[in-house]
Amino acid sequence: MRPCIRESTARLALLTLLAGCTVGPKYHPPAAPAAATYKELTDADSTATAGWKPAQPNDAAIRGNWWELFNDPQLNALEQQVNVSNQNIAASFAAFLQARALVKEARSQYFPTLTTAPSVTRGRQPAASSAARGGAGATGATAVSPSGLYTDYSLPFDASWTPDLWGRVRNTVKGNVAAAQASAADLQNTRLTAQAELAVDYYQLRSQDVLKQLLDATVVAYQKSLELTQVLYQTGIDDDEAVAQAEVQLQTTQAQATNLGIARAQYEHAIALLVGQPASSFSIAVAAEPLRVDPPGIPVGVPSQLLERRPDIAANERLMAQANAQIGVATSAYYPTLTLSAAAGFESSALATWLTWPNRFWSVGPTLAETLFDAGLRRATVQQYQAAYDQTVANYRQTVLTAFQQVEDNLAALRILSQEIQQQDTAVASAERLLAIATDRYQLGLDPYLDVISAQTALLSDRQTAVNLRLQQLTDAVQLIEALGGGWDVSQLPTSKQIASRSTPEP
Repeated sequence: MRPCIRESTARLALLTLLAGCTVGPKYHPPAAPAAATYKELTDADSTATAGWKPAQPNDAAIRGNWWELFNDPQLNALEQQVNVSNQNIAASFAAFLQARALVKEARSQYFPTLTTAPSVTRGRQPAASSAARGGAGATGATAVSPSGLYTDYSLPFDASWTPDLWGRVRNTVKGNVAAAQASAADLQNTRLTAQAELAVDYYQLRSQDVLKQLLDATVVAYQKSLELTQVLYQTGIDDDEAVAQAEVQLQTTQAQATNLGIARAQYEHAIALLVGQPASSFSIAVAAEPLRVDPPGIPVGVPSQLLERRPDIAANERLMAQANAQIGVATSAYYPTLTLSAAAGFESSALATWLTWPNRFWSVGPTLAETLFDAGLRRATVQQYQAAYDQTVANYRQTVLTAFQQVEDNLAALRILSQEIQQQDTAVASAERLLAIATDRYQLGLDPYLDVISAQTALLSDRQTAVNLRLQQLTDAVQLIEALGGGWDVSQLPTSKQIASRSTPEP
């Protein structure tokens, strides 16, 4: 007995040792280019006078509900609906659940497979065959009557297990875990994109309300100018041409004000889509007050932090880990596969004795399989996955470079817009002064009404430009937050244990 015990112990130790062997390259995240500071991030004093400045380095980081920085209750309410009802987010969450299921499928290969196939077979054999069996004195489990009829009761159990000697299963699980984590990052990226798009559309809609208020006020002013030209024409001070010019300007501005309804309706419909509601039953009331929102101070941080804060960068890094694990799966095909199989059960020709000990049967034995020749198939497969890994590395680095570009673009836009808005406000004040002078000179009969029209047109254009610049500033602030990752970081990725758990995470 002792030699048998020692031999079994040795075999178990050998299997355990082999099961700990994992072939394939170890994964190390490749380096990505990152500067020490953002080039476009200037000193706060250069932008503080224009309504925007970046947050100081010691300020709190962006939180999950980043839109609350804008302090707009209606925007806050809409953003909460996005996470619950947006169908793109729901689809991305379903994709994450699929990726989790693949991890559980791969983990099942760690364990043996047990199957059973109970059967009751009733049949008839040819008379000659039955006679031959009877004449030979057959004593098998299946007894055949003289008429050739027989009944066979069978209850087999089959078990098989393929130990993970070379890490094929472990690498498959690692790859699927990385893929599930990439899917979780994609889910967050989809959520962030929808949230940012909603904020941009919301401010676009509000800017249409501001422009409508501006044009409505301008229509009232042009109506008064038309009445003035009519009075002067009736008194003989001016001619009918001035009246016609005032009428054209008034009617053109009325048409412009009406045309704004198209863009507003489209932005409203876009918001309905983002919050998962039918456009036919969704509406946002016109703002009672003009849009007066300065972009908030945004904690930008340093470029190296961007690698941890962007979900798309995290997704690409996890895809690299998955591709690296797939190289190990392909490499394991070079090594033999050991399968341990066992079968046991009961078989009888009589129901009463079916499950009795004498009618048992069993078999057990290992199978070792190795490919001797495959015409370079395994080598080509490994090369395929090595090239796929190199592709993910290039995609990762390209995503990092794109992220830096987006942050720098929006920092530059906010910095330059802060100066441009200040200049544009000065231009609006000058246009107001010019209109006052032109109106006075027209009333005195010194200049034609065409000078008043030119001054009015310049003032309206400058005011519209000022509104659009402030809209662009808010839009760029939203896009900067999106480029920075929106308050997310890689610590929020689910761990391997969380992915393999039975509980379903919240979307």
